[in-house]
Amino acid sequence: MKQEQPRNSDLPTTEHGPAPFLVAAILGAALWLGTARLTGRHEAWDAGAYWAFAYPAAIVGAALLGYFYPERPWRWPAVLFATQFLAMCVQSGELGGLWPLGIVMFAVLAIPAVIAARLAARFARRSAQGDT
Repeated sequence: MKQEQPRNSDLPTTEHGPAPFLVAAILGAALWLGTARLTGRHEAWDAGAYWAFAYPAAIVGAALLGYFYPERPWRWPAVLFATQFLAMCVQSGELGGLWPLGIVMFAVLAIPAVIAARLAARFARRSAQGDT
């Protein structure tokens, strides 16, 4: 039976510490804020660059996190897209009246990333089994 180690912070952790959560959060915020800033749009998803570059990069990022941290891989896209929602709120300076729709939209956008992360995690586990 695995003993639980004492936690030094309130950050969510894995056996690798909080690193994958932080990577997912930083990636999500950077993609949202960077796209909005580079395109001059108030909301990143109003720019074609979000759909052409940032959204695919988010899916690839989620898949890479799923591969390197395959335990419960759905967490990485959940954190990544939740952080995009938070970045949108911080950038606008308000939650706004349409925030429930925003949450639903980000949840729908996360579905392909969840699938990619799960597939990558499955591939990582099979690769690890083949190495032993």
